[in-house]
Amino acid sequence: MTPETADNSATRMPPITVPAGWTFLGLALGIALGWLLSGTAISGPLLAVAGPVGKLWLQGLTMTILPLVAALLFNGVVDTVAAARAGPMARRTLGLIFGILAFSAILGGLLTPLLLSLFPVPADAARAIGAQSADPGPVPGIGDFLTGLIPSNIVSAAGDNAMLPVIVFFALFALASTRLADGPRQTLASLFEGIAGAMMVVIGWVLAVAPIGVFGLAFSVAAGSGGAAIGALAHYVSIVAAVGGVILIGAYMLAVFGAKRSPLAYARAMLPAQTVAFSTQSSLASLPAMLVSCRNLGVRERTGEFVLPLAVALFRPTGPAMNMAVAIYAAHLTGVTLTPLVLASGILTAFATTMGAVSLPGAISFVTSCGPVAIAMGVPVEPLALLVAVEMLPDLMRTLGNVSMDVAVTATVDRLEGDEGAPRTVH
Repeated sequence: MTPETADNSATRMPPITVPAGWTFLGLALGIALGWLLSGTAISGPLLAVAGPVGKLWLQGLTMTILPLVAALLFNGVVDTVAAARAGPMARRTLGLIFGILAFSAILGGLLTPLLLSLFPVPADAARAIGAQSADPGPVPGIGDFLTGLIPSNIVSAAGDNAMLPVIVFFALFALASTRLADGPRQTLASLFEGIAGAMMVVIGWVLAVAPIGVFGLAFSVAAGSGGAAIGALAHYVSIVAAVGGVILIGAYMLAVFGAKRSPLAYARAMLPAQTVAFSTQSSLASLPAMLVSCRNLGVRERTGEFVLPLAVALFRPTGPAMNMAVAIYAAHLTGVTLTPLVLASGILTAFATTMGAVSLPGAISFVTSCGPVAIAMGVPVEPLALLVAVEMLPDLMRTLGNVSMDVAVTATVDRLEGDEGAPRTVH
């Protein structure tokens, strides 16, 4: 895969805009009105309308999860295999990327429960939001977990929302497709690319009416619980952003110990790229600024122009950790017991699905990134519909962490290349 094809793989999704500000306003108005009208005569008729509207909007989002995850995973695996064939630099980059993604998934699975034990979810907030959710059912044992990884019937597994077996199937399917002749392989790639694009269009349509859907859900919650949901949302943002902050710190550590750059030089070089990332909430939009950061760090031009587009196409370092944090938080809201097997299911799913994640603002891909992790853990997805309304806040940390780690990985690969013949100047 050349830098150009890596960049194309990151941009092939159709353009989608999200009314993030209006969605947040819908959340605030829903909570405020539900709180004010709670217990009044008018709240009953309003709930009869707001509840179904919110549920219908949630179903519009969740219906896209499985086909989109399958299509994105297929494309992600195919792109990764193609990149690995591009040469030693690509394989070194992919090895570093996979190591960081595995660390990120495990970090989310271990750190989030620890943070929630130190700073528990407010009890009234858990009752308010968790009350919407259904019983997730019994937790499988180790034997059921292992035998369930390989589906005996993929259609049945998909119908049962068995996310981890579906992921295993499509990952193997994608790997098998790379062994086909060019014609059939390209046909399959085009098919799944088209499925992913169409699902993203549907998500765009659903998110266009997010202010209405979120208002309905927020009104229903606040009418039954008063202002308890406000505390849960503030607490949620703090926990998820804290988990992402550890990945951001890890980027600085990698720059120091992996790329052998001074902390001050790295921080100074990253400032322009981080400013663009903070304002756009998009790694793709930050790519030109990241190239400048690499140049200021003395990274060789050939390394930066190859590794950075590859990283933007395939690498979301904060994704596994923060997606695990979201699913674990939803588990606490809904009373799901987090056994080691439940966490292992989430970690594996978070690691696998991040390969196909799209380089778009988090509000667009929130449900399709966090939903599979929650489903694999047996966590109801209903709380995600409210949490997406405040995703713009933790998404700032997602983008900062992703952009910072992309540059740190590029600088580390450049050092590992060990080309002493090319002079390096750090500004």
